[in-house]
Amino acid sequence: MTIESPLNTPDNVSQKIVQVPLRIGPPTREELLVHYPAKFTWHQLKTFVNSGDLGLLKRDKALQKRYNAWSPGIVKEHGSLVHYLINHRLQWGKPDTLSLLPSALDSDTRPKDVLISPSKSNQPLPPLPPDAPEYFKADIPVDSEFISIIQNDWPYSVPIEIEHTLIWSRIPIFHPDLIPEEIDARVQQDGLCGFTGNNDLPPSPSTLPECLPALAEWGITMENLVRSPRGSSEIEEMVRNAGREIDGFVKRRWVESEWETAWFVNPPRLQSVRGLAHIHVFAKKKQCL
Repeated sequence: MTIESPLNTPDNVSQKIVQVPLRIGPPTREELLVHYPAKFTWHQLKTFVNSGDLGLLKRDKALQKRYNAWSPGIVKEHGSLVHYLINHRLQWGKPDTLSLLPSALDSDTRPKDVLISPSKSNQPLPPLPPDAPEYFKADIPVDSEFISIIQNDWPYSVPIEIEHTLIWSRIPIFHPDLIPEEIDARVQQDGLCGFTGNNDLPPSPSTLPECLPALAEWGITMENLVRSPRGSSEIEEMVRNAGREIDGFVKRRWVESEWETAWFVNPPRLQSVRGLAHIHVFAKKKQCL
């Protein structure tokens, strides 16, 4: 389906909406374009990631309402959203063939409709074998049984050309070998983030007030941010170093000559599934910059 370039007339907008009916369940690219247009620019997204408060990243409110209507059926069928994830949606070690929003990196896989499995499954993840890595490392194979790389079926409100990928991991992402005691409390509150594919520094957190109007409908102000104060140069280096393995994996998966990315790992207070860590990667092909 082709979406025509928008014209500034109500009739054209109405015609587009009629041509792309709303479904239930995860949205298609066409639905995102027409019914859930991006609230944030690429620059604003990078500013939010680098702000220190990852809670600024939001899903379109209408899309969140659609998710809330869809999830009870998934819970009824699978027992819980966690069981749905680990037994159906996360195809451990395999390409993501279930996404309606396939990645350019998975062009050799054919996307399929995301369907509820006809059989209930509430099996927990099997225990890790003795030879499993201690934590997520940069050189872990993309087809490792310990990770699942999928597209976010319910992406944040970002431009359509930005891929929102999730890297789910059965092995820890936060680990004492990576996170010294001096920064543990900060990482537990703020999480980790990084940027690849651009020689320029990411937007400074000091520019956040300029971007806050994009978050007006969520009532976000500078006064209700949750973030740690900037530390010494030694502390900031420790924080960057804590994300080195993630950064290395992202650079290997999204080659810097072709992609620019912003990645982050939510702190425990924002994690959707406790005990099953995942990395968010926003990736933009450089020809789209």
